Amino acid sequence: MWGLLAQFSWPALVSMTLSALYNVIDRFYIGQGCGMDAIAGLALTFPVMMLFAAFGIWIGVGSGALLSIKLGENDRVAAEKVLGQCVALKIAIGLVLPPLFFLFLDPVLRWTGGASVSPQAITYAKQYLRIVLFFQLFSHLAFGLANCIRSEGSPRQSMTCMIVGFGINLVLDPVFIFVFHWGVAGAAWATNIAMTCSCLWALLYYLRQQSVVRLRIRRIWFYPALAARAFGIGLAPFLQQFTGSVINFSMNYAFAKWAVDGERATISIASFGIFQTVGMMCFMPMMGVQQGIGPIIGYNWGARNLPRVREAFLVGLKATTVGCFLAWAVQVFASYPLARCFVNAGDQLLLQTAAHDMRVGSCMLWLIGLNVICTTFYQSIGKPRVAILLSLLRQGICLLPCVWFLPYLLDNHTLAIWLALPLSDTLCCLASIPVFLHEIKALRAS
Repeated sequence: MWGLLAQFSWPALVSMTLSALYNVIDRFYIGQGCGMDAIAGLALTFPVMMLFAAFGIWIGVGSGALLSIKLGENDRVAAEKVLGQCVALKIAIGLVLPPLFFLFLDPVLRWTGGASVSPQAITYAKQYLRIVLFFQLFSHLAFGLANCIRSEGSPRQSMTCMIVGFGINLVLDPVFIFVFHWGVAGAAWATNIAMTCSCLWALLYYLRQQSVVRLRIRRIWFYPALAARAFGIGLAPFLQQFTGSVINFSMNYAFAKWAVDGERATISIASFGIFQTVGMMCFMPMMGVQQGIGPIIGYNWGARNLPRVREAFLVGLKATTVGCFLAWAVQVFASYPLARCFVNAGDQLLLQTAAHDMRVGSCMLWLIGLNVICTTFYQSIGKPRVAILLSLLRQGICLLPCVWFLPYLLDNHTLAIWLALPLSDTLCCLASIPVFLHEIKALRAS
């Protein structure tokens, strides 16, 4: 099982890491070349981009898990329909959502804390979103197809899809920002071009007929029964990502609300943007395990090989626990050099603030592995209700109330907002323990 997990997880880990590096690279070059206002501006856009990603995850993860189940059941026709439906839904979202956000760009940015930050930060945020919004179609298709490629048993091909985009973004970012002096706009265009190339590579994979499941033109449509099941399976990660977007809106709004002035609001939101970027990278080992173990659990559940399901569940728990400890250690003990990657030499106050905030926000991160693997388990076996509840524990049920009420209880309002993160991690872990024990007992009895 460890070998199989490694076989599926390391390409998934590379793919997820490279996906996250799109944002990391943008923020690295923007922080060094454009300064604090630009970092704060990108932090304002992060909730919007997470909301877009939530819809992509809803379709991509649900379709990928259902694809694994159908292959386990040896139903190739249904598997082809799942793939075609994934493409159809990605196209629909990519064409509908961007114009809606473009129409309401100003109020959305005000809700994310834009009313209290510097005018230059708002300018950067608008500039970035106006460029990337209309290329979301290619981004959604790239990630959705990569997820289906992984779920059909070709994790290395899925990884290559992400490598193509990452390599192009890595080259174009410094060229557009520092050579052409396009600033934030350069980062946006580099991301657009890179994601378009990833999308084209994934389509070529299917057009060259290398895949286990064929992408047929006549299958690109909506199938109500399959769509309902894919949406049900993908609802848990969708709500998790959607709640993450709401948390980002709430955190930015809270920092703006409780800041003593506009400068302090800009620093706090920029610090939160750095925290998100670093956390995204440190969370990738757990995401790699999640993406790798999901198809294994789903396939064996579809084949009714329950001892194998239990083995995969326990191995996934051990792997995610190790990943959590590594993420915690990196963010707590290397907070200063990590923050320095995104802050230029002239912004010492931001650097000190970001390093301190990173240590506070990550201090209980080592606890969340149990919740991650339990959510993945229920998502992979097609039981979305428990998965939804578990996915909402950390970021919705536990964190949101803490963000809104803790500042009223402590004199240091900004510190109170940051303390909401470790408190929610602790509560989430405690609530996940009974669910884990129940499922392990049930699998053992089977």
